[in-house]
Formats: sequence, structure tokens, C-alpha cells
Amino acid sequence: MRRRRFIAAACGAAALPLSARAADVSMEGWALPERFSRPDVSTDEGGLWAMMDREETRIRRSPFLFKEAALREYLQGLVCKLAQGHCPDVRVYLMRTPFFNASMAPNGAIQIWSGLLLRVDNEAQLAAVLGHELGHYFQRHSLMRLRDIKDRAAVASYIGLLGPVGLLGQLAVFAGAAGFSRDHEREADAIGLSLMRQAGYDMREASKIWVNLQAELAASFGGDPSKSNIMFATHPHSKERSETLARLAESSEGGFVGEAELAKALRGVQYDLLEDELGRGQYGQSLVLLDRKIAAKPQRSDFHYFRAELRRLRAAEGDAQLALNDLQTAINSGQEPPQTYRSLGYLLRKQDGAGAREAFAKYLERLPQAPDAGLIRSYLEPIDAKDKETS
Repeated sequence: MRRRRFIAAACGAAALPLSARAADVSMEGWALPERFSRPDVSTDEGGLWAMMDREETRIRRSPFLFKEAALREYLQGLVCKLAQGHCPDVRVYLMRTPFFNASMAPNGAIQIWSGLLLRVDNEAQLAAVLGHELGHYFQRHSLMRLRDIKDRAAVASYIGLLGPVGLLGQLAVFAGAAGFSRDHEREADAIGLSLMRQAGYDMREASKIWVNLQAELAASFGGDPSKSNIMFATHPHSKERSETLARLAESSEGGFVGEAELAKALRGVQYDLLEDELGRGQYGQSLVLLDRKIAAKPQRSDFHYFRAELRRLRAAEGDAQLALNDLQTAINSGQEPPQTYRSLGYLLRKQDGAGAREAFAKYLERLPQAPDAGLIRSYLEPIDAKDKETS
């Protein structure tokens, strides 16, 4: 304990008392530090910054980097609201990878993975996660971890062994999964709430994130999230975390939630986020997520389409009929995605073929240049032939 406090003082961080008990975490006694100066490259901190600078260059060239300028500006603005005077030092990168994660490097680069955007319900919840990452940055937890490891060559070797993961951002793996202690995570949670409060957000939204994520991950791996997500192996248990965050926010009198603001920012990428989620193949987890979204917004035809497609692909007992019900709900809305008719065609074709031709034709009419248009057209001839045989 004394060693950690000594390191924090040596780094110039105004650290909260570290504790192994969540009940001891509070937002009191913490103040936003002054902006950090770039450390000399000859120091261990300067070496860490230089390493992260190289990884940041890789991220800028990554094919997984979202290029949507408006969304990037929205996220940068949100982080700046939280970071306050540190805004000029923070750079936001949105990576297209369908998992719940965000991480911040000691040089000011912060990554947001697209799966996180799909799982937060409003801007306040997103601010809670990003505020947590800023907490790690302000407290220089990465440097503490490096000094615990003591051997920078070992860290460099660790990053080098990551291979293709670098395309998704080796920086995120190092700054996050490389191992903040649970004390650091609790400390970052408390700082994140403090930053939320200063920015005017409703702190009560923070605890909801972990309740929702726990329910999602519990749908597989025997209900043990640590087996399906590395973050749960190093972070406080989600039940403890949600309860602690709720306790810390209980004095909150409300604040900005920003549900409409987040929805507007994601409008242009929402379909891509849902499609990537489906591509994970974790149908149990994705179903929990989609059930929650449909319960909150039953009018959203895209949610119904993706839940139907999930069930069509999973093909468990009863899934076909439930998928047809969802597709019909989407069609009745009058705002169904064109892909709704492709899924409908596949389901009907697998049954008795009746109506499949009409559904596929409707899909091609709506999306004549679809990447799979040739494949779908190839299905029409066999269906026509079958219709002639039975006529």
C-alpha cells in the first residue's frame, strides 16, 4: 500500500486512497490535476509514451478505424466535456470491433470499440465509461503498472507478440487488459462519476451499464462473465461494481441523460453496429441485448429485423416462427430494412417455398445492387421451376 502511494506521489498524481474494499471508494478528496507535460524520453514514463505514440500511428492506419467525421466529432466533444482543461491532449479513435471496451493510453489516445456504442443506452452511460478511462489517465495507472512490471523490455515483447491484434489496436490491449488492479478500477470508477457530475450528467446512469452487461454475458459460459470477457477477470465483480456506483450516485439529483443525442450521433452507423454484433456468433448474448433494446423501443423495425435474423441463423427449436413474427412486425411498421425480405425469403424457402419468390423479388427491388444480389437471383429460378411443377 505504501509503495503504491509513493509511486502515485512520484508521478505527480493526486491519488485517491487505494483500497481493496469497494465500500471505501469515494469521490471526495480528488481534484483534477494540471495538464501533463511530455516526459523526457530517457525516463520510464517517457519510454512508455514513445511506445504508445508508435501504437497510435498504427491505429491511425488501421482498416478498423471508423472514418465518419460527424461521429468522431461527437465523441471528441463528449470526451472534452469530461476532460475539461486536458481536452487539447486527448485524441479519440473509434474502432470497428463488436465488443464492449474502451481504453486510454498515457499519451492521451483513447480508443472506443464500436460494441460499446451499441450497448450504452444514452450519452450519460457513455460518459460514465469514458470518464472511467480518463480516471486511469489522470492517475497515471499505466505508469504504475509499468513500474510494477519493472522490465520495459518485457512489456515491449508482450506487445510484439500480439500480432494481428494490433489491427484492432494493441494500445487498447496494453492499456486495458495488461492489468490495472481492481483497486485502480475502483478508483477510476469514482473519478469517472466525479467527472460526470462536473459535466452535468446524471450519475445514476453509470450503474446500469454493468447490470445490463452482466445479464448479457451471463447468457453463455455458465453465467460466469470472466470466462467470456477478459475485462471481468480484472475488474471488480459487476454486482459489486453496479452497487458501488449506485451508492456513490445516490445523492445525485439528476442531470443530463442524452438519449436522443446519442441516437442521433449513431444514426448513420446503427445498422453496421447491429450487423457486426450478429457476426460475432454469440447468439445467446446478442439475444439478451436485442430483447432489452426492443423492450425499450418496440417501434424500431431494425431491432426486430436483427432479432429475426439472429433466430434464423441460430435455428433452435421454435426460432423459425419467432423470426417470422419479428419480420412481420418490422414489415407492419412500414420502415423495415430491405434485408427483412431476404430473411423472410430464406425462412419461407426452407419451409414449403410458398411466398419465398415474392420476398426475394422484393429484396432485389429494394436493393438491386446488393452484394448478394447474384446469389438471391439464383434462388428465383428453382422456385419458379417448382411453381410450374405444382401448377
